[in-house]
Amino acid sequence: MKWRGIGIKWGCTEYSLAVVGLVTIAVTVLVIMNTENIDNILKLRAVEGPRDNDMTTDAPVLVDLTLVESAAVEGAVCLDGTLPGYHLDRGFGSGSNSWLIHLEGGGWCNNLMSCAMRKKTHLGSSLYMERQIIFSGILSNKPSENPDFYNWNRVKVRYCDGASYFGDMEDEIQEYNIYFRGQRIWQAIMHDLLVKGMDKADQGLLSGCSAGGLASFLHCDNFKELFSRHAKVKCLGDAGLFMDMKDISGAYHIRSFYNEVVTTQGIVNRLPKSCTSRMDPTWCFFPQYFLPYIQTPVFVLNPAYDSWQIQNILAPSVADPHGHWQKCKLNIKECTPSQLT
Repeated sequence: MKWRGIGIKWGCTEYSLAVVGLVTIAVTVLVIMNTENIDNILKLRAVEGPRDNDMTTDAPVLVDLTLVESAAVEGAVCLDGTLPGYHLDRGFGSGSNSWLIHLEGGGWCNNLMSCAMRKKTHLGSSLYMERQIIFSGILSNKPSENPDFYNWNRVKVRYCDGASYFGDMEDEIQEYNIYFRGQRIWQAIMHDLLVKGMDKADQGLLSGCSAGGLASFLHCDNFKELFSRHAKVKCLGDAGLFMDMKDISGAYHIRSFYNEVVTTQGIVNRLPKSCTSRMDPTWCFFPQYFLPYIQTPVFVLNPAYDSWQIQNILAPSVADPHGHWQKCKLNIKECTPSQLT
């Protein structure tokens, strides 16, 4: 499924990070604005004593969907007006007071028509979300699969606003019966988790994949503010950096697309003022332009070769009407020397 050339990107943190040593794709890891070493970033729990192996099982964890009933009062709803939701697997033992929040990704919708289409899927409505999902990778409860976070409170936040949890329009778009309330969804879910014990956390990690990775950067400092000043809080964006570059036709396709997302969903006033005061607001939806202004320690994980960005940013279909790049986009071994340079 694609939204005007910007497809849904799967994989990322919940499947790959915890087993990054086994992944066959080369990754480039950058540590930004943090004086601590990588050990301290990855091993956030920093607990002494034995692990809680006696409380784990080899059976996959099926985690129920929780809908935020109080969200409707605040207007914190998905594109179609349904309640937002998340999956929570409680921590135990030494991880009882540590929280990992993972923001689901899945592209963006950039205009009223694409958002109206999206609201009929699980990325725009909780009506279509699975009622139970398996937690694996960074969300797994197995120490062998997820040694650093297996016993934390692990949360997967479902993505249903189409703008990286950042849309902010007051009125319903009545012609299409859609709402742009990503910012309110973020606030409602965070409030619900604080009530359920996150307010007592001594450690917190905000992570996300693709569009969720972008969201983890956008919300990073706000996430830090939810915790006590004594809590250790960091953010992780997995595949959340997107190239701001010309496509093969010489046009800035992705920049134009982001401009439509930012304009359609009322995001301009939500973007970091430290960034928008220096450059065009659309640029400030690209993490590379506002990362220097984030105060909370950030960990960035991005592929050295990202096939999705090759297909959708460098050589989108609109820039290659005759399909000269089709083989190269699908298989790097099929690229010509000129395409590789």
